[in-house]
Amino acid sequence: MSPKNNVTDEPYRARVPADVDAPDKILYGLTFRQLAILAVAAVIFYAAWRSLHTIVPVPVLLGGGLILGGLAFGLVVGRRDGLSLDRWLLHAVVHSRAPKALSTGDTATKAPDWVQAPQQRVALPAPLKLPAQAIDDDGQITLGMGNQSGRAAMVAATSVNLGLRTADEQQALIDTYGRWLNSLNTPTQIVVSAQPVDLASHARTLAARARHQPHPALEAACADHAAFLEDLAQRRDPLRRQVLIVTRTAAGEHAARRRADDTARALSALGVNIRALDGSAVTAALAAAADPYSPPRPGARATPNTTITAPAVRRSKDQTRRNR
Repeated sequence: MSPKNNVTDEPYRARVPADVDAPDKILYGLTFRQLAILAVAAVIFYAAWRSLHTIVPVPVLLGGGLILGGLAFGLVVGRRDGLSLDRWLLHAVVHSRAPKALSTGDTATKAPDWVQAPQQRVALPAPLKLPAQAIDDDGQITLGMGNQSGRAAMVAATSVNLGLRTADEQQALIDTYGRWLNSLNTPTQIVVSAQPVDLASHARTLAARARHQPHPALEAACADHAAFLEDLAQRRDPLRRQVLIVTRTAAGEHAARRRADDTARALSALGVNIRALDGSAVTAALAAAADPYSPPRPGARATPNTTITAPAVRRSKDQTRRNR
């Protein structure tokens, strides 16, 4: 009789490398970009040798070649801030030459006559090019022109603690998340950030509502909880984790909101609170991203180009009679 196969109920797991977008290695573990940098350094050394070997002593040329080779090798294999050293230096040069002051207004507008002109010439601020041009009421963001044109929508979700789940539950969650990743056919961005929580305002709101509770026990419990929040806000810096998923569409398509709804439905199986954001929520999320160190303001934010009107003041009957 043939022995029985050992069949276990353990799910099959495969290790997925984190550097799937890393460039291919061409020769000796170096990429094409790294080999190109070494080739340029070799050509420079050869040209210097051909033109200076009859004038400059050979030991001096060899010493200069060793220095050039060391710099080129360090430029090839060195990394900083997650970037290769050549890209990092290129970004440093571009940043040093770019204007440091950006403005959302028209920099060509002349200053009024009552503004005193500076004694020396001052560089004008450069225009700030924002990728978002408009935000619709349903949360669709109109992006800029060119390669960045199109529309986008945001989805807000809570996080999942896999450490508290069993092995089968972890595998089910990973499979659900993997199916959503495999269904993507447009650029999608996932942003995980920690933002401060304004517990002081919540404590003041609870303290104000405590006086209107129908029972003394409820009033005391509400006041105690408000005092706890106030003490926690003074002793700690509470943070909340925010997960934003940005879905995009190509130029000419207007299905960003539908893609956001599909994302919310697909990821709802993970057991998280997830929803597609409307216009005011998207505006608040972008404002929080621009100023992440300030607590979010309570209430909804108006979308750009929205006319804000004050509510009508209701007059009592006595005031109406007096005016008559």
